[in-house]
Amino acid sequence: MADVEVSVIIDRTPEQVWDYVRDISTHVEWMVDAVEIRFLGSRTAGEGTTFECDTKVGPVKLVDVMTVTSWIDGREMGVRHEGVVTGEGVFRLSPFGAGATEFSWRESLRFPWWMGSRIGAKVSGPVLAAIWRRNLAELKRRVEAVPVV
Repeated sequence: MADVEVSVIIDRTPEQVWDYVRDISTHVEWMVDAVEIRFLGSRTAGEGTTFECDTKVGPVKLVDVMTVTSWIDGREMGVRHEGVVTGEGVFRLSPFGAGATEFSWRESLRFPWWMGSRIGAKVSGPVLAAIWRRNLAELKRRVEAVPVV
């Protein structure tokens, strides 16, 4: 299992960050490894939402099926991965100082035998952390570019 956690401080309130992150369809804008998102049903937000995410990391392309398992407005979005790679992930938003947010992203992922299973997890952990740090830098850039009203 690969356990990966990354975080970033965003110079906006948790509510302002959530306003951007809550729209799952826009995650492909700031996640370099997420290519396309397709919702599997009429729900596009909230607990129980299911979607497919075409994911690409280097030469590896997968369809990741996800279900939103937790949704606390302004604070948390959790998912369960049910594709080739399985596991759980969560975004958490916490107030940080005056008007800023610590955005943390934690994933626990299991890889199939043909992706190296435990060895794949050891190798992929640092690679995924680097990709997700880049993703969070892009999220920060995009959220901070939205004018404060």
